[in-house]
Amino acid sequence: MEDSFKIPQLLLRYALGITFLTPVADRLGILGAPGTGNIEWGNWNNFIDYTTTLMPVFDRPMVNVMGGIATVAELLVGICLIIGFKTKYAAIGASLITFTFIVFMTLSVGIQKPVNYGVFTAAAAGLVLSRISIYTWSMDNLLNKKTK
Repeated sequence: MEDSFKIPQLLLRYALGITFLTPVADRLGILGAPGTGNIEWGNWNNFIDYTTTLMPVFDRPMVNVMGGIATVAELLVGICLIIGFKTKYAAIGASLITFTFIVFMTLSVGIQKPVNYGVFTAAAAGLVLSRISIYTWSMDNLLNKKTK
């Protein structure tokens, strides 16, 4: 039986990976200065200011640490999804990260923000992607073929 899900799973991996890498680039100032174009933060300080509103129970140094952990996690998940390395685990990680965002965003600013930002969609996409058995055109598939 032919795998008819080759291209959709590849597109889902890329879309979800880019969904994680773009905010990282934004908060590091790579996409442009604050207030230009569609830039949400434009620098780390603006990102931490926003994150502080999502985590009002934590003081700023702790939010800085949490923001750093989230940024590293998003970077790793995004890269792994795009190249297809440890894809199942990266997809599960993507869902866990986005479910965490859903909880903090909903509790602090309401349900509309995670809906507007597509956080529910990203969480569901990660779950769907984690259930695929073979990731065609991925490092996983390439490494799996070399070990056989």
